[in-house]
Formats: sequence, structure tokens, C-alpha cells
Amino acid sequence: MVDLQVNLSGWELDNPIIPASGTFGFGYEFAAWYDINCLGSISIKGTTQDARFGNPTPRIAECKSGLINAVGLQNPGVDAVIERELPKLAQCYQKKVIANVSGFSLEEYSQTCRKMDAQEQVGILEVNISCPNVHNGGMAFGTSPEAAASVTRAVKAVTKKPVYIKLSPNVTDITAIARACEDAGADGLCLINTLLGMRIDLARRKPVIANKMGGFSGPAIFPVAVRMVYQVYEAVSIPIIGAGGIASARDVVEMMLAGATAVEIGAANLINPCACRNILDELPAVMEAYHISSLKEIIGGAHEHG
Repeated sequence: MVDLQVNLSGWELDNPIIPASGTFGFGYEFAAWYDINCLGSISIKGTTQDARFGNPTPRIAECKSGLINAVGLQNPGVDAVIERELPKLAQCYQKKVIANVSGFSLEEYSQTCRKMDAQEQVGILEVNISCPNVHNGGMAFGTSPEAAASVTRAVKAVTKKPVYIKLSPNVTDITAIARACEDAGADGLCLINTLLGMRIDLARRKPVIANKMGGFSGPAIFPVAVRMVYQVYEAVSIPIIGAGGIASARDVVEMMLAGATAVEIGAANLINPCACRNILDELPAVMEAYHISSLKEIIGGAHEHG
């Protein structure tokens, strides 16, 4: 028997498999496909203070080995998520969830995180700092160490649960931002968010996506995610949730060897709604093939021989 358990800031997960925010709805939508209680946890749809309709359509562009999305954080707002979505999820999912929170000012982050922190169902707050700061010319919070630290401090000041900051890869030095978040009190990190991508329609000679650019995800970005998780693991001493292009159990093991304690699986869910379950089912055989008895033993394992 192999041991799939991992620990995120004192929270023991049955396994490291977590569907990524924005690719799994609020979770209950997937309960028709399989028993979602098999999952380690679920990172629910990104939530903001107020309801958001999202960006104009088209919002999706297909690519070789991935896709670009510019959905624009469409969600019903934090109050509706707490009143409607979380109770629906509780009917079919008995474990705690990861609440993914976005904001466009420090005040918005604080208010939304304070409300989510009070929910029994929430185990970790995952703070998406790839959002534009409306008070600073629209520059994303995640692109400077100072701005990332300011969000971390603002959220930590109003919460008791572990706070994981989700880092953007669209930066010069991700390790500097990771260290700034750790110094500001982050309990953990999640990386990577999507890369910035674009497609152009040859017939129209215009961008495929109405927003012009969007977040590029899928298997094509996996090597970038592995590299960044590896670098960040060497720079900080807090847990990392690895994300970006994971599509198989072998990818899970590779990401954990790079330094991830758990993983989030995103685009794969859009290709096959049963992707997370299938990867979880494959994991014990892959572990046995590589003589891994416990996943906890391999976290950061690629660094010991470097």
C-alpha cells in the first residue's frame, strides 16, 4: 500500500489532487460525473466582493497543447457564494475546500477574505494576485514584490485560516515575489497562474479573443511551471501547491519532486471532466513503478542531488 497523504499548513489531505480554481465551477457541477469526495480538496471558482459578469465574448481560444481564456472572473459575488454555492457543494462534498479570492484593491481583498475566513467549509484561502490594481494604473498586484506583500499583509490582518498566495508567472523574478509574500506572513504559495497568450484569426485579421489577450494554460506550460516551482522551493520555506499543465500522475510526481506539497489540475478538467479522478486512480501504480511508498517523502526530492 502506498501513502498518498500530504499536509498543507496542518491540514491533512487524503491525497494531493486538487482541481484548480476556474476549471471546476463550485465543485458540485462535477458530482454528476464521479464521487468528488475522492479529491484531496477543491479550489472553488474565483470569488470577488461584488458579482462580475466577466469579459465580452469570445473568451476562449484553442491552441496546440493548451487554451487561452479571458473569462474575467465571472462569479456571483462573495455573499451569494456563501449563501448559495457553498451549501450546494456541502450536499455532495464532505471535505473542506480552498476558497480562491480575487480583488481590485486591498480593501476588496480584505473584505472578501474576512467573509470566507468565517466559513466552516473553508480550509485555506487562496489569494489570486494576478488582478489589476485599480488604484495603481491597473498594474497587477502580482507583478511587484511590494504589491504582493501588501495584499498578503492586508489579508493576514483579517483572517485566522492559512493564506496561500497564488503567484503570476508573468514576472521577471518569481522568487523575489515569493520571498516578499513569505516575509509578509503568507502560510503557503500556489504557482503558477496562467501565462499571457494571444491568437489571431487569419480571416478576420483580428485577435480571436474579444479582450485580445488571455491566460494560457494546458500541457504546453508544464515545463515552465516545474521550473518556477523548483526555483521558488529553493527560495522559501513555506509549502507550495504546484499548478500549470498537469495532465497525468507522472506529472504529479514530477511537480512534487520539484518542490510541490500538493497540486492543482486545471485545463485537464475542461478536456475530460473525470481528469482529476483518473489521475488519482493512476497515481498508486506510478508511485510503485518508481519505488515511492509515501508522497511526503518525495517533496522537493529533485533538490537533494542537485
